[in-house]
Order: sequence, then structure tokens, then C-alpha cells
Amino acid sequence: MKKEKRIKKAAEFQSIMQRKRFKNSGSFCVYIKERAEENARFGIAVPKRLGNAVFRNKAKRQIREMLHEITEIPSDYDYIVLVRKNYLESSYEENRKDLENLLKTVKI
Repeated sequence: MKKEKRIKKAAEFQSIMQRKRFKNSGSFCVYIKERAEENARFGIAVPKRLGNAVFRNKAKRQIREMLHEITEIPSDYDYIVLVRKNYLESSYEENRKDLENLLKTVKI
């Protein structure tokens, strides 16, 4: 994922999450906020309670790859993807399908 498509700053995470517009699924929670620019941006958050740093970084890499594979993402939003505990219990393919379905249903 290119740098212009990432959300890294804590203030941007907070501004998106404070809008409280989100959708839940088994493995993910996606917060959204409308965006004036043309590119969709993504932030990925994995809580510490799910595992050590090695696991959290692996999960982030997998989610970035899932987002790269998913082609039908509305580009006029910023997204924060939160990983939930069920992520550990599912396979990569199940998680990718879950994320893809969740992103299709997310609308303001």
C-alpha cells in the first residue's frame, strides 16, 4: 500500500473514530469518514491483547495485502480497520472475504 493511501497519525485516527460511523463483522470493525480528495486512505489497528508485536505486524501485512486484492472499494472515504479476536480463529481466505463483504456494505 502506498504511503499516500495510509493513515498514520493518531490525530487522524481519533478524528475518524470520533465520528462513530462504523460497521462490524466477525473479525473486523471498520470506521469511515467522508473524504474530499480522490484517494481512499486506510488505517489498520491491531490491539495488544491479540498478541505480541510479531503477530500484530503480521496481521497488518496480511490486511494490507487483502486491501490490495480487493478492487471494489469506494474511494471517497477514509477507513480505519480494527482487528477483532475472531481474526485469529479464521483462515486468510475467510478473513479476506469477511473484509471484502464488510467494505461493500459500508456507506454513510
